[in-house]
Amino acid sequence: MDERSKSLLKTLIEHYIADGQPVGSRALSRFSGLDLSAATIRNVMADLEEMGFVASPHTSSGRVPTPKGYRLFVDTMLTVRPIEEIMANEAQDAIQADAPQRVVAAAAQVLSNLSNFAGVVLTPRRSELFKQIEFLRLSEKRILLILVTPDGDVQNRIILTDRDYSSSELIEASNYLNSQFAGLSFFEVKERLRHELEGLRAGIASLMEAALKASAEHTDADSGMVISGERRLLNVGDLSSDMVKLKQLFGMFEEKTGLLQLLDVSSRAEGIQVFIGGESALVPMEDMAVITAPYSVDGRIVGTLGVIGPTRMAYERVIPIVEITAKLLSGALSSGIYNK
Repeated sequence: MDERSKSLLKTLIEHYIADGQPVGSRALSRFSGLDLSAATIRNVMADLEEMGFVASPHTSSGRVPTPKGYRLFVDTMLTVRPIEEIMANEAQDAIQADAPQRVVAAAAQVLSNLSNFAGVVLTPRRSELFKQIEFLRLSEKRILLILVTPDGDVQNRIILTDRDYSSSELIEASNYLNSQFAGLSFFEVKERLRHELEGLRAGIASLMEAALKASAEHTDADSGMVISGERRLLNVGDLSSDMVKLKQLFGMFEEKTGLLQLLDVSSRAEGIQVFIGGESALVPMEDMAVITAPYSVDGRIVGTLGVIGPTRMAYERVIPIVEITAKLLSGALSSGIYNK
């Protein structure tokens, strides 16, 4: 794509984001600042449409951006503006060191209030530590896993195994885990065992893998999500223009599985991520976009937050809102309250 085409596409997207109406060649001629005839602009638009960056609604001669067009705009044409001081102060006042649940809820509300869309925060997932572990045979192929955490909390989980284990085998597995891994998180244990399981007897290796799986499933079940301002999306015509879209929108918030998956994926990436509906299977609606950022405690990523809105959003304004909220939440949680 040549610079002229890029400039016209950028103008079209900015104008469409501003007023939500298909953009015609006359408007592009006025707002682009390029000395081009209407015929030339129409030719460029036809080329952009053929390449999949814009589309022509059947009710209008103007054009609108496609998800592919938004992606090019966000990745190569966007100039992010610094967040306004009044908004930064509002965010800082709201996100102060407090109980983790209240800080997370405050962050979700800040995201919604400042963006006028929905704010979402994947709640922190603690690395579960154990001080002592014990396996107790309940019946054939059923074992009770007993975990004692460093603060004295005792947790019990049932493990279903592929074969029966003797008491001596269970004692051997418990002794090995306690001597080698006590005080580590299950994630750290799993990483180390990945290199050590091959050297263990098959029965013990299988038993420890089952214990790690049960612990990971328990940790995943404790993770959740806080959403604030989802009803603000009712004011966004792109997302609530018909009953089918409305059902899809609120079905997404009720189900949550897709959002949890999207936020979990985001936590493995660095910095701001922009997911645009129509190009990502993780975003359930073509007219929807999600802007995310990970947040951390003492430098370790523990969750993700973001804004859910229409593809027709002011990305240059929302991106810094997400960025500063992630920094403020990281700072509040790193102040010591997370581990209390």
